[in-house]
Amino acid sequence: MSDEQRHQLRLEISRHAVRLFAVQGVAATSGEQIARAAGVSERTLWRHFATKESCVDPLLTKMVDGFQAVLRAWPADVELTEHLRAAYTPLLESSSGSEIKTALAVVRMTHAEPALRATYLMLRERSETTFAEVLADRAGVPPDTLEIRIRAAAINAALKVATDYLVHANTEEDATPESLDQHRELIANAISLVT
Repeated sequence: MSDEQRHQLRLEISRHAVRLFAVQGVAATSGEQIARAAGVSERTLWRHFATKESCVDPLLTKMVDGFQAVLRAWPADVELTEHLRAAYTPLLESSSGSEIKTALAVVRMTHAEPALRATYLMLRERSETTFAEVLADRAGVPPDTLEIRIRAAAINAALKVATDYLVHANTEEDATPESLDQHRELIANAISLVT
């Protein structure tokens, strides 16, 4: 199996796990149910995921990757906030509206499911390294500089809070284009305060 096939399989399993978690809750959903829904064996499921809660990783990772890709593409002659206003979306551009809906459903569930919250927060924490690298490169200092680490953590916090706000502001499953525009603006404004 190629890396791309493995990635696609993990995403497909993730989508099925999220649907089951949303309907039944995490505790009531078994690995066997996730595997059956995804059309794979239980053995395959456990080869790709350590726990049933970690099945949400691929979708959450897409959210973080979307922000990281935009941050890495930040042009030298543009303010970060303006770049975010022009280029940021909650997932990579290739993602469909249903993918955004599913990813936001995961974030929504993290507030009621402690195991999913832990997975979400750990992924967010790991993303700070990339934020620090981009900021350090821009400032011409090492990424482990205290000021850079604090800015990376502040950007991470701003992104998390704005995403939580987007989820709570949209009680229905879909985020509208207007709410996504508002989300982009909230992130840009919040990050302008810390950078």
